[in-house]
Amino acid sequence: MTSRVAPKGPRTSSDSAELVIRQEADGDHGDVREVHALAFGDSERVPGLVEALRVANAALAPMSFVATLDDRVVGHVMLSAARLDAPPRIVDVLSLSPLGVLPAFQHQGIGTQLIQHALAAADSQGVPLVFLEGSPRYYGKRGFQAAEAAGFRAPSLRYPDGAFQVVQLSAHEPWMTGTFVYSETFWALDCVGLRGERLRAARGEA
Repeated sequence: MTSRVAPKGPRTSSDSAELVIRQEADGDHGDVREVHALAFGDSERVPGLVEALRVANAALAPMSFVATLDDRVVGHVMLSAARLDAPPRIVDVLSLSPLGVLPAFQHQGIGTQLIQHALAAADSQGVPLVFLEGSPRYYGKRGFQAAEAAGFRAPSLRYPDGAFQVVQLSAHEPWMTGTFVYSETFWALDCVGLRGERLRAARGEA
């Protein structure tokens, strides 16, 4: 599945360039690592998560999409398998993480287009729910809602207020509530919630 859209807002590249969102290819791996290293200011943690999720054994195959301008990879989003511990049974769901755009191309709507593309892909596969941990100000404008208010329980106490969010897709049914459980990869790399000073800062604590 490929999307061709016009980026929004100010441009740092040619106005004639067309934004293309497509499935990540093997040859994109180095560019994707650079996107997340620069977007998150960390050359190991988030790029390492992406690399581990690509090869992890999971009930659902990961979905990985890149955004390109003039054939340059400027953004990336990944959906990976997770589970919902619902009262009747375990439900296979997806986690949207990470989402990254090169700093020079941020604030142009590229992240929004990546999210829309990823959610459409998940919906087309019959996935009922997509969860994430992130800014409610950002993701709340892009289809996500507070997950706890919608009947879901966070996998960790180390979430800042409002960070636990969900999108209910067309396959969602009312009985699908319960505890969200990340895959082992997120726990092994300590990529669930925040710790120490980062958590206190996010909560506005001294």
